[in-house]
Amino acid sequence: MTAKVDIIIVGSGASGAAAAWRLSQDSNLSIVCIEQGRESNPAQYPTTKADWERDKQRSASFDPNVRANKADYPIDNSNSAISLANFNGFGGSTILYSGHFPRFHPSDFATYKLDKVAEDWPFDYQTLTPYFNQNEEMMGVAGLVGDTAYPEYENLLPPVAMGRGAKKLAQAFNRLGWHWWPSYSAINTKNHQNRPPCINLGPCNTGCSQGAKGSVDITYWPQAKLQGVQVMTECRVFDIPVDKELKATGVKYYDKHGDEQFLAASLVILACSGIGTPRLLLNSKSELFPNGLLNNYDLVGRNLMLHPLAYVEGVFDEPLDTSIGPQGCSIYSQQFYETQEDRGFKRGYTLHVLRGSSAVDSACSGYITRRIPLGKNHHQAFSQYFNHNMGIAVISEDLPDPENRIELDYSKTDSFGMPGIKVHYSLHENTKKMLEHGIEQTKKLFAEAGAKISAAHYPVKHAGWHLMGTTKMGADKTNSVVNEHGQAHEVSNLFIVDSSVFITSGAVNPVATAQALTLKFCDHISKNIKSWVV
Repeated sequence: MTAKVDIIIVGSGASGAAAAWRLSQDSNLSIVCIEQGRESNPAQYPTTKADWERDKQRSASFDPNVRANKADYPIDNSNSAISLANFNGFGGSTILYSGHFPRFHPSDFATYKLDKVAEDWPFDYQTLTPYFNQNEEMMGVAGLVGDTAYPEYENLLPPVAMGRGAKKLAQAFNRLGWHWWPSYSAINTKNHQNRPPCINLGPCNTGCSQGAKGSVDITYWPQAKLQGVQVMTECRVFDIPVDKELKATGVKYYDKHGDEQFLAASLVILACSGIGTPRLLLNSKSELFPNGLLNNYDLVGRNLMLHPLAYVEGVFDEPLDTSIGPQGCSIYSQQFYETQEDRGFKRGYTLHVLRGSSAVDSACSGYITRRIPLGKNHHQAFSQYFNHNMGIAVISEDLPDPENRIELDYSKTDSFGMPGIKVHYSLHENTKKMLEHGIEQTKKLFAEAGAKISAAHYPVKHAGWHLMGTTKMGADKTNSVVNEHGQAHEVSNLFIVDSSVFITSGAVNPVATAQALTLKFCDHISKNIKSWVV
């Protein structure tokens, strides 16, 4: 390793990979990505094993407290209505995500202008459109053009097959006069970018051994490496030192042997997720930033947004093979996405249709809900539930609140002694009204489709997959951490490019928007690179 590089990127997930690819298009730059986790082997993903349904509860658990790999850090959710999900490894959380890949809506960038809630973004949907298009080409996104809920898409792979259960629900949507559309999915439905199509090997949130799901280890990273980016895995960055001129000098990290190292850089880019980025900043304390880097105005870690979920499950009389196909990618509805005053809440939600669960998951969940007893009637009850059930998640827009936050937890540390995090999170009254409304509408839909309700509740405790807002973007350094280019207000050669800079959360999965935002930020960096790299 050289004594100094041009750019260090911390984190190899959705945004880190996009940043590495975009910035390495300038072949004159030396770029190193530092990742605390290790590289996954698709041949060892749970779905390659006979006992994959049991194995996924451990090796592919969304919960780092359960997974407890060397790269994971403890998360205390005891003061949070929702438990946070996190995965540390090469490719980040795209290894385990479901591949559901919608964009934010135009209204999500102007919630104050439209509805007098939260704040407006410093740019609009149209500004991100070319970056959405570029990212979807790289990731491989399936869908159907013509969705009335969105501006026109340029190009998509053929949509993922709906399945028989989703067709039943689509017919019910039609009879109710509600919007629905095939999901936008980062899943190949035909050969794309030298990757094969989906073969329905198993649920996508265990890692895709087929290589059909667009995880960044097989989309952005192969090209970024060919363009010269060096990746250091199993290395944990714990501090970003700054000099008296308020410039980041590089990063301090522990190598895979636990030895402390320093790598100097002209530019430091953080892409560690909505909890990993503030954790690193809060841990980077100095005389200039005694409460954590960029935290002199007590903003780092605040405004955590999570997309609280309600869940409703319906069971059909006839078998519909609902366990077949990508579990999180089928159809969705945005009938209730925008504010309508007579509903009693601001903003809205997505109805995200989920396929049925696998055999073991169905047996376990059916037993918990008392639909499947143990004993002589077990098999009969199981056969009336498995492949008959479908779920709908009500994905609510989460409005920012400074009291929803993370902080360092010095009582629980990771394998290198770095503090874990404590989560402080509660639901807004606006969110509760939204989720209650979503449950009622979903029950109405299932009834129209001829299904019986087997579960309906909110919030889903173990559903903190979408981590946003903890280093918010804005023009005023006393009310935001970075500017409209992702550049830190107080340290000019430090950028944050992940979803922690989000101002609002929308009511859709954030990764497509996060990556488009990364590409926009990196365009700015590339065009002005001589400001930092001489």
